[in-house]
Order: sequence, then structure tokens, then C-alpha cells
Amino acid sequence: MATALVLLNVKRQQIKEVSQKLVDMQEVSEVYSVAGRYDLVAIVRVKNNQQIADTIAGEFAELDGIIATETLIAFNTYSRYDLEHMFSIGE
Repeated sequence: MATALVLLNVKRQQIKEVSQKLVDMQEVSEVYSVAGRYDLVAIVRVKNNQQIADTIAGEFAELDGIIATETLIAFNTYSRYDLEHMFSIGE
């Protein structure tokens, strides 16, 4: 599985609309509204890097309201949630 964190600048009045359209995409697992230099962070989880490129250059590019993106490709995942879930018994 390939994972990318996509940092997005979005027109202020369209943040909720763009967030919903992103999270409705099969390739997007989560969307976060954040403070700071970016407005949204979308987590893209797909089979390979080509699908990341297709999703961002294709599907994201078609959405009205996105001003700019910056994509971070994840090499490894370290998550307390995954470890706790894996070792939980009967919960």
C-alpha cells in the first residue's frame, strides 16, 4: 500500500465543500482541517505511487476551490493506534 499526505490550500469559502468531496473519494481515507500554512490535509491510501499521481493530478485537479497542493509520500508508518489495535484482546 502507498500512502500520501496531501497538504492543500483551499478558497476559504469552499473548505467544507472541498473537504466533503475529498472524503467521498475512494482513495482518500481521512481529511483534516488544520491551522497554519495549509487549510486541509488529505490522507491518500492506494496500491501504488502511480495511483497517488493519478488521484492528485486527476481527481484533485478537477475540484473547484483547490488553490495549491503539496504532496508528501510516506515511506513507513508508525502508529500507536495500529499497535494497540493489533494487541487488544476481546475489545
